[in-house]
Amino acid sequence: MALNQSLRPGLIQLRVLDLDETLKFYKDILGMDEVCRTSDGRVCLKTYDEFDHHSVTLRLADEAGLDYVAFKVASNETLQEMVKATEQFGYTVTEVPADSDQPGYGKRYRFKICTGHTFELYSEVALAEKTPGTINPDIWNEPPRGMGVIRLDHFLLYGPNIEEAERYCTEVMHMYVPELCNKPDGKRMATWITGSNKPHDLAFVEYDKPGKIHHVGFLLQDWNHVGQVADLIAINRLKKDIGPTRHAITRGQTIYFWEPSGNRIEVYAGGYTAYPDNPQRVWDVDHLGRGLFYYEGEIIPSFLEIVT
Repeated sequence: MALNQSLRPGLIQLRVLDLDETLKFYKDILGMDEVCRTSDGRVCLKTYDEFDHHSVTLRLADEAGLDYVAFKVASNETLQEMVKATEQFGYTVTEVPADSDQPGYGKRYRFKICTGHTFELYSEVALAEKTPGTINPDIWNEPPRGMGVIRLDHFLLYGPNIEEAERYCTEVMHMYVPELCNKPDGKRMATWITGSNKPHDLAFVEYDKPGKIHHVGFLLQDWNHVGQVADLIAINRLKKDIGPTRHAITRGQTIYFWEPSGNRIEVYAGGYTAYPDNPQRVWDVDHLGRGLFYYEGEIIPSFLEIVT
C-alpha cells in the first residue's frame, strides 16, 4: 500500500556482460518471464506475480552495473507535480516519450541525482499479457520456476552526498525514512527509504564513487523459500556472498549472491511493517555489523566493498 504518492520502484535497467548466459539465469534460475526484446537488443522481463508490462531490462555492455531506476507514482497529476518539484530541487529533467525505449511504458521523466544515479518517474504502464488472476483467482496461473521471485522489491545504491538524496526522496517523492545509520560525527552513512509499508523501497550508502549499485532485491514468500534459494545457488554453482541469514535492519530474511555478469542479487522475505508515524530506528556505525547480519554479528568485508 502506498501511503503517499510514490507507489513503488517499478523498473530497473541493468548492464550485463554476457546477455545469453545472464538471461538464462534470470529466466531459468531466478524465475522471471521474458516479455519482449527491443530493436536494439535489450531484453525485458517480469516476475510471475507482477501486473505491469515488465520490471527488469537487461542491456549488453562492456561493464556491469546500473543504467537507471524508475519509480511509479500515483497519477499523472502527481507526476507533473513531482517533475516541477524536481526541477525546483535543482535537478535537470528530460522527458522520455511514451512507448519508446521501454515498451508498454507511458512518458517518463529522467534526471540525475547527487549520488550520480539516474532516476525516472512515470505514472502509466500497460498491463502485461500474463498477469495474476483477478476474478476468483488461483494463487498462480503457472507454477513459479526456479527461485520463484514474487516482485522487484528494492535496490541499494552507493554514491556521494546521500543526505541530499535522502532529502530529495522525502521532500519531492514524499517517501519517509524508517531506518538509518550515522557516522560518529553524526553524518549519514546509510539510509533506508520507503513510500509504503515496506521497510525500504531503496537504500543509499555513502561512497566516494558515483553511480554504483550494491544489489537488486527481489521478494520471496517466506524463510523456507530463502533456504530453497540456497539450494539452487549451490546446485547451479553460483557465487554466494552471505546467507541464508537475517538482517536486524529491516528484519528481513535474506541471501545474497552474484548473477553471471557480476551484479549482486538479494532475495528477501519478511521484514517489519513500516508506518511514517513510527519512531525512526537509528544505528551507530559501530553496531552496523549486527544490524546488517544479525546472526553473524559482524560485517562481511565483501558485502561493503564489492559494487558494480
